[in-house]
Amino acid sequence: MEIGSSSIGNCSKEHQKIYQDWFLVADSDGDGRITGNDATKFFSMSNLSRHDLKQVWAIADSKRQGYLGFKEFVTAMQLVSLAQAGNPITHDILDAGVDAEGVNPPVMEGLDVLVSKKKRAARTSDAEINGGTPELQQSLSASWFSSKSSKKQVPMSAVTSIIDGLKRLYLLKLKPLEVAYCFNDFVSPLLTNSDFDARPMVMLLGQYSTGKTTFIKHLLKSSYPGAHIGPEPTTDRFVVVMSGPDERSIPGNTIAVQADMPFSGLTSFGTAFLSKFECSQMPHPLLEQITFVDTPGVLSGEKQRTQRAYDFTGVTSWFAAKCDLILLLFDPHKLDVSDEFKRVISSLRGHDDKIRVVLNKADQIDTQQLMRVYGALMWSLGKVLNTPEVMRVYIGSFNDKPVSEAAAGPIGKELFEKEQEDLLADLKDIPKKACDRRINEFVKRARAAKIHAYIISHLRKEMPAMIGKAKTQQRLIDNLEDEFAKVQREHHLPVGDFPNVEHFREVLAGYSIDKFERLKPKLIQAVDDMLGYDIPELLKNFRNPYDQ
Repeated sequence: MEIGSSSIGNCSKEHQKIYQDWFLVADSDGDGRITGNDATKFFSMSNLSRHDLKQVWAIADSKRQGYLGFKEFVTAMQLVSLAQAGNPITHDILDAGVDAEGVNPPVMEGLDVLVSKKKRAARTSDAEINGGTPELQQSLSASWFSSKSSKKQVPMSAVTSIIDGLKRLYLLKLKPLEVAYCFNDFVSPLLTNSDFDARPMVMLLGQYSTGKTTFIKHLLKSSYPGAHIGPEPTTDRFVVVMSGPDERSIPGNTIAVQADMPFSGLTSFGTAFLSKFECSQMPHPLLEQITFVDTPGVLSGEKQRTQRAYDFTGVTSWFAAKCDLILLLFDPHKLDVSDEFKRVISSLRGHDDKIRVVLNKADQIDTQQLMRVYGALMWSLGKVLNTPEVMRVYIGSFNDKPVSEAAAGPIGKELFEKEQEDLLADLKDIPKKACDRRINEFVKRARAAKIHAYIISHLRKEMPAMIGKAKTQQRLIDNLEDEFAKVQREHHLPVGDFPNVEHFREVLAGYSIDKFERLKPKLIQAVDDMLGYDIPELLKNFRNPYDQ
């Protein structure tokens, strides 16, 4: 099963030229994007019912961007043509094996006249529309993150998608709060343009030789630059596998300073880590949708007593915050959860909704053993995750070999195939859910920033004006749990949303508390307004234009 594959969206060169002319007519603002308002006017010429057009938009805008680019526009036109021919428009049509090149452009009433007018206007105008829109949008987004940014530079009318809106809200309302209270030093680095535009990421975690690299190769159906596989710990570095024009490996120090990559925050882990970090690029249709993060095997036994030269747990926690899905891989012969693995899993706190557990290489044991191994794994996970709910565990063998009935038994073979299909379906949904995930992470970050501001301003308020500053600071740091409890009671905040006390104490020790800002109600109010009004309004503006 290939993730994200679809014949819809491809078309012949002749049809592509027709769609380009139509796209220029539909794109009223000339910014390379067809918004909901554009679509309702243009699609009405098809004379399809509102219900059919609602389905067309939902399928074409599967990533919930709130607009259609040229590729999505072609998909929408092909779906309109299929609907006019009497075909039911459902999401299953993407997997129905439709020959897209054989789908003729739909009948659009009165469109020929508009196309002719557009061409005449283009001939008499010096402005070149074609080819300029991506740069226009890129320069607009880039200007939001420049040092000279102001409210005047980013009018609401310039926002043409949910992601663009989040960028604007971050810059104008959330970032000032983060900067005022040093949120970037305590919790997470400040966001950049590339953090919003990055492709969805999937991180694979597990002890050595649990099949992490093989899992990625299984999905790509090919190897990638820098991939090493063996029974010993072979992957000794964090490898980001992403789309690129050619096959190459880029060193960590280089990739961390590239402005168009979302990895600048990793510079805080130092050269020791960056020398163990690299980016592997290759052209691949799946990598155009998803980026994979391959990690070094988590150590166990004597090996974990030899400390790594960098903060391994901190790095995995950083990636966990950025990733859309985290796969914990286990081997049937290595079910023990080492101390380092416990620390890694604990660092994933707050990202439980992203975690999927995979019992890999399950075809190496028979059905009876598998039943016992599954029970043992659930018991081990229950102790480490410390939650009463049972986590979903996928069972399978993710490698290039087909599941053998001789090895797995007739029941096991059918079970593995169903489990693998379920996990692949989960992965397939990632690009579609990427926008929702961005919103979710953004709201979580805003709440974390608010709590951080309350904590810092509370500590600042406790400091004396003149005498005994050093003594008071040490007392506050030593009794940080009590100070957290005071903030929680004063502002009625959820206990589970507070940061890790030990980590906060460690960072706080490097600051003079009396240098922090006092509480600024206007900054807090701006974030409250953003959460209560701006984000809901943004989602309302960019929902399906045919929703009632």
